[in-house]
Parts: sequence; structure tokens; C-alpha cells
Amino acid sequence: MSKLIVISAPSGAGKTSIVHFLLKNQKKLTFSISATSRAKRENEIDKKDYYFLTNEEFKKKIKENDLLEWEEVYDNQFYGTLKSEILRITDSNKIVVFDVDVAGALNIKQKFGQDCLAIFIMPPSLEILQKRLSNRGSENEDALNIRLNKAESEISRNLEFDKIVLNDDFSLACNEVLCLVNDFIN
Repeated sequence: MSKLIVISAPSGAGKTSIVHFLLKNQKKLTFSISATSRAKRENEIDKKDYYFLTNEEFKKKIKENDLLEWEEVYDNQFYGTLKSEILRITDSNKIVVFDVDVAGALNIKQKFGQDCLAIFIMPPSLEILQKRLSNRGSENEDALNIRLNKAESEISRNLEFDKIVLNDDFSLACNEVLCLVNDFIN
């Protein structure tokens, strides 16, 4: 098994943008496309951003043990990693990089131990996180509050990760994560 990189953070902390930076600047990495049962956002593409599944399809994948890890992140909204996705990447001699929620990240870290680098992206504050999520415009007020409550719980688990990177200055955070990844894979 090759090494694995897990990037995690509360929603809105910048993990996806940092992962895009990593993929652009470290050619050994390939993105693990997660599966989800949530609705596709306007700018998202199936099989590129996520494998979009119905709740029934997702539950079938769980039952058939087709997932490396999975979580019901929000009520009736599932996220997970397909085992077939990991094989697709490792069979091409690439290093898997995950962009997953905190529970998923820690599940992967637990399964792969020292072969996995788990990095937590820390938002500067909950107030800034709230502004970032509000500016996205992708959630209504109730969904926003659910994400913020979950963020507090996720932030409390940051010490379970190998490394913590503060995303106060995006460019600095990207470069810090890139250095951590390069040190780990080389």
C-alpha cells in the first residue's frame, strides 16, 4: 500500500481549496473522489467532484461492504470513500489524497496508521468560518447553523490529527500543507 494523505476540516475552513492547490503542485498525488447522497450543487460534476448516489444506492454500498469508510454526516446525508476509488488510484502508482470530514479522516488514519498523514485545517475563528459559509450562499439558515454546530465539535478533535495548519492566510496555509506532504512522501 502506498502512502495516503488526508486533509480534513470543518465545512468552510478551506480544505477543498487547499487540496486543489496540492494537486496542482505535487504531481504524485491523485484526488480520491468521495461518494455522497447529498444533492449536487450547481457547479459540481458527477464523478469529478463526487460520486452522487441516492440514499438507497449509498445504503446498498454500505451493505455490500464497498466503502473504506462512511458517515451519515447530516441527517440522511451520507458521505464515504469507495474501495474501488482507492484501487483506481493505487493501481496507477499514485498517492491518494482525501478531502473528507473529520470522522472519515480519523477512520482512515486509524486503518492505515503510519502510512497515512492526517492534516487538520484550522479556521481562524468560528466567526470567520460563519462568514465564509454565509458567503458561499449554498445553504439556508438552518443548514448553516447545523454546519456551525458540527464545526465546533470537529474543531475539538483537531489534536487527534498528525498536523494542524491554521488557514488564516490562504497562501501560507497552502505552502505549509505542501511542505508537510512533500516531507511525508519523500
